Amino acid sequence: MTAAIHKSSSGRWKKGWLDTARHLPSPNYGLRPPGADIDLVVLHSISLPPGQYGTGAVQQLFTNQLDWDAHPYYQGIRGLEVSSHFFITRLGEIWQFVSCDDRAWHAGVSQWRGRERCNDDSIGIELEGLEGLTFEAAQYGALNSLCQAIGAHYPVRHIAGHEHIAPGRKQDPGSGFDWQRLQQSLHVGQATSAWEFPSQV
Repeated sequence: MTAAIHKSSSGRWKKGWLDTARHLPSPNYGLRPPGADIDLVVLHSISLPPGQYGTGAVQQLFTNQLDWDAHPYYQGIRGLEVSSHFFITRLGEIWQFVSCDDRAWHAGVSQWRGRERCNDDSIGIELEGLEGLTFEAAQYGALNSLCQAIGAHYPVRHIAGHEHIAPGRKQDPGSGFDWQRLQQSLHVGQATSAWEFPSQV
C-alpha cells in the first residue's frame, strides 16, 4: 500500500485555508451567517463515477468543470452545484476547495445538536470511497491530521457523518467507515479529547 501523502497536522491557516492541503478553489460557497459557531465536522464519502477512484471527477464536480456527458451516471446529477471544504483521496492526499471561514455546500437539508442547516456552522470533509465499503489506512491518517489541525484552529466539538445529520436521506460514509478508529486516534494524547461523536458510534 502506498504511504500516505498527507503532511503533519502542524499546518498553518491563512484566511481559512490550510497550507498543508492542495488548494483548488470552488465557486460553490457562501458567507456563513453572522456569529456562526463553527463547532461541527461532517464526514461524507464520494467517488465519481461511483466506485471508481483517482479519476479527478470529484475535483471537477466541486469546481463546476465536470463533463456531464463523460459517463451515464452523470446524467442524474447534471447541473449539480456542490462543494466541500476538504476531500481526502484513497492515497491520503488532502484537497481544499472552500475556506473554512466560509460556507461550503455539502450538507443539504440537515439537523444536528438541535440546529438545522448544518452548512452554516460545519466543516465538510469528503472521503474518496463508496458508502458501505471500507476506507484506506492512508485516509484515516490524513483524516486524523486534518481533524487535529481543524480542532486547533476552530471551536469544533462535534463530529458526525452525513448519515447522522440527514438520516433517511443520506447514508454516507456508511457502515464501512471505522468510527472507533477515528475516535481512538483523536483522543489519544491529543488536546482534542472534547470531540463528541454520534451516540450510536
